[in-house]
Amino acid sequence: MSKRALCIGINDYPGTGSDLAGCVNDAQDWAAALQKREFDEVRLLLDRKATGEAIRKGIKDLLSRARTGDLVVVQYSGHGSFVPDEDGDEPDGTDECLCPYDVKSNGPITDDELFELFNARPAGVKIFMISDSCHSGTVARFAPIQTPPTMKGGFAPQRKVRFLPPLAFLSRKEAEKLGMRRAFRSSSPPGRYAALLMSGCQDTEYSYDAYFQGRPNGAFSFVALRTLESLKPGATYRDWYKAVRKVLPSQQYPQTPNLYGSTSMKKWKVFA
Repeated sequence: MSKRALCIGINDYPGTGSDLAGCVNDAQDWAAALQKREFDEVRLLLDRKATGEAIRKGIKDLLSRARTGDLVVVQYSGHGSFVPDEDGDEPDGTDECLCPYDVKSNGPITDDELFELFNARPAGVKIFMISDSCHSGTVARFAPIQTPPTMKGGFAPQRKVRFLPPLAFLSRKEAEKLGMRRAFRSSSPPGRYAALLMSGCQDTEYSYDAYFQGRPNGAFSFVALRTLESLKPGATYRDWYKAVRKVLPSQQYPQTPNLYGSTSMKKWKVFA
C-alpha cells in the first residue's frame, strides 16, 4: 500500500483584491503532519504554482499511479466560490468551486469537475479530501466580519472569510445567470461519493482565515491538525470528525465542519 498527498495553499489572488494570510501555512502544516505519518510522497502547490492546470495535473498524476488499496489525500486551503450550474444537477442552480491562483484569468475548478477527476481513480483506491474554504456566497457578501478581542485585551488581526465573490472572476453576463437562485440552504451531502470529504464549514457559513499566537492559519485546519495529534491508534475519520466538532463551532469561530461520504468511508482508519 502506498500513501500519496497533494497539499494546496493559496494566499495570493492577483487582480481580485482578496488575498488571504493563512492558506500557505495550512498546506505546509498538513504536509508536515502527513510526512510524520509516513506518506510515500507529499507534494506542495503554493500560491503562483497552484494554477488550475497544476492542480488538475497533480490530482491526475497521483491517481494514475495509485493501485488497489492505496490512499490519495488532496488538501486545499484557499478561496471557495460558486458559478452557474450548467448541467442541472444542483437544486439551487449553482456549482461550488475552488479558486486556483489564476482564477481571475482561467476560471475556477467546479465540484462537478472534481467529481470527474476523482471518479477516474483505479478501483479500490481511497481518496480523502480536506477543504478549508467556503462557498457561502449569500452569507459572506452581507454579514459583517467583526474582529474578536484577544485574551490580553486589544484586538487580534483581522479575520477574513475564505470566499471569493463570483464577480471577481466571472464576466457580468455569466454572473447574471446566478440571479436569485443562490439562496440559503441546508447542508445536505451529495448523492455521489468519489471521495471522502472533510470540510471546514456548512454551505451557509464562513470558513475563517484566522491568527493563532500571531501566526495565520485557517481555523478549521488549526483545530483539525491538533485533534489529529491526540487521536488514539486505529481511530476512524468519524472519530476524528467528532473530535473536531467538540471545538468547532465556537463563539469566536462560528463555523461547523462537515464530513461527507458513505457510512463505510467514514469508518476508514485515519490515513491508513
